[in-house]
Amino acid sequence: MTLNENIKRLRIARNLSQVDLAKVLGVTKQSISNWENNNIQPSIDMLIRLSEFFSVSTDYLLGLEQRKYIEISGLTDQQLAHIAAIINDIQGA
Repeated sequence: MTLNENIKRLRIARNLSQVDLAKVLGVTKQSISNWENNNIQPSIDMLIRLSEFFSVSTDYLLGLEQRKYIEISGLTDQQLAHIAAIINDIQGA
């Protein structure tokens, strides 16, 4: 997938409108529309902000890798164990 497709797919997966995403990122709806329609590319700084917001790497956004990430900083070892068990259950389904 390409950058524009990934931005749109991730936005829709979070049930966000272009306006919603624009507000979160501090840009205009037109910027989001232009990125998704492949009219312009986000700046490097914005690419980083997008990757942080969607919990994916910039390489993932650019279509260079398929790994996704979840921010787990600040969780206890017990909480991490619960999350690991849920992930294992889902992957085993």
